[in-house]
Amino acid sequence: MVRRTLAVVAALVVLVLLVLGIRGCLNARQEEAMQDYVTEANELVRQSNSGGRRLFRVLQAPGGQDQAVNTENALNGERVASSGLVDQARDLDVPDELSTAQRYLVETLELRRDGIAGVADAVPRALADQERREGANRVWQMMRVFSASDVIYAGRYVPALENALAEEEVAAEEPVESSFIPDPEWLSPSFVADEIAGIRGGGDADQEATPGLHGNGLGTVTLGGVALLPGGSATVPVTGDLTFEVQVSNQGESTETDVNVRATVGEGGDAFTAEETIDEIAAGETQTVSIPLDENPPTGQNVPIEVEVEPVPGEDMTDNNIGTFTVIFTS
Repeated sequence: MVRRTLAVVAALVVLVLLVLGIRGCLNARQEEAMQDYVTEANELVRQSNSGGRRLFRVLQAPGGQDQAVNTENALNGERVASSGLVDQARDLDVPDELSTAQRYLVETLELRRDGIAGVADAVPRALADQERREGANRVWQMMRVFSASDVIYAGRYVPALENALAEEEVAAEEPVESSFIPDPEWLSPSFVADEIAGIRGGGDADQEATPGLHGNGLGTVTLGGVALLPGGSATVPVTGDLTFEVQVSNQGESTETDVNVRATVGEGGDAFTAEETIDEIAAGETQTVSIPLDENPPTGQNVPIEVEVEPVPGEDMTDNNIGTFTVIFTS
């Protein structure tokens, strides 16, 4: 009888351990699946943020020869890219616990896709006739769509994601901050109309370009003495005098003045910028501008950085004006 009792007890112990082991494996898989989802969703949001920055640079490009064609091509490219992000979001492997957050993420990206498509359709019409305002008004309406996407992301997606992770006691990446509209001024119809007029070439006379080829290019970029490589990652110690050294080359045929060079560190609401101006750069000349950082960047994490040489009047090709990098700052 004693042996039989011991055998039963041993069997029960084995059964309990087996159940606990299975449950532990399932919990580990669930946690990993939720962490993977957050990582993949964050990457899509980062790409959406980058698309937004590109979109608004296009909408603020100075007028010049063939600028309308360049604008239309760039907007169509953003239309395709934003549609692709929606498809990727729909294809994410979504744990049941994050289904509500997933719905809001897809809705955010769909609104941005639709807004970009609306802008891409409206801008050519707005540029075609200086007296017509319908196209500019349509662009302004799309700004409200972008604003709605920001509200859903910050007010719905992020809380739903964070609550689900907290309930399951899962530690994952922080959701990426995302504000598609860079400035509240874009919600003003008159501001949008003025920006569209600038693309058309309706800006101030003192901003008109001289004849000939215009354009600057971004060269090498270092931060704190560490070379930054586009698309790569670098480790930079945080010091009291952390400074960007940015090479700028005048690739045009005219001397350019007041060339602004801007560095953006981080993204979303935590991002900050620093900039300096080159007073004058001759055709064919290369200058290095120093841009000190006045704020301390976050340490121990991947921090996106964007360095831009702002276009000058008459500059049509701006593909080589911007560099994007990733830096891990160490204390």
